[in-house]
Amino acid sequence: MKVTSAYANKMLKKLNEEKEYWINKEKESMLYTASTDEEPVIPDYDYGEVSSTLEQIEKRICRIKHAINQSNVNSEIEIFGEKYTVDVLLVRMAQISKRKNVLDRMRKQMPKTRVEDGYYMSRKVFVEYRYVNYDLERVKKDYDEISKVLFEMQMKLDEHNQTVEFDVDIE
Repeated sequence: MKVTSAYANKMLKKLNEEKEYWINKEKESMLYTASTDEEPVIPDYDYGEVSSTLEQIEKRICRIKHAINQSNVNSEIEIFGEKYTVDVLLVRMAQISKRKNVLDRMRKQMPKTRVEDGYYMSRKVFVEYRYVNYDLERVKKDYDEISKVLFEMQMKLDEHNQTVEFDVDIE
């Protein structure tokens, strides 16, 4: 069957919900408590059925994930003239996101900040200040640039996930 990555991920979500249903059913039904002076209420539970169903679901999940991985390794996306396979793009986006977070913290720093010692009654003789040790304007510019690159990567990946089809053997 031909699917897009977005569709395949929705299939995985549905399968994981179904798997969770069967796991919960097993957890709630595999044991029961009964009093010796009354008729037991035995939950509807068939070990063989549950095991078989979970195995089938897990095999389908493996096939879908494999197809997604194959597509990610073989599909390319061009961003600002540079081509990335989807798997590399995902790694690169994670790296850029980390760097963006660092730059975000740096760009929010004041050039000069008074250092508090934590004691209001302190009789400190000297006031201490903390200074940024970098070009604040350059950090702000780099943050804007990295944000633009990350946004473009996300948009291209979203478009790819919605439009590029690949084969999945779900049976």
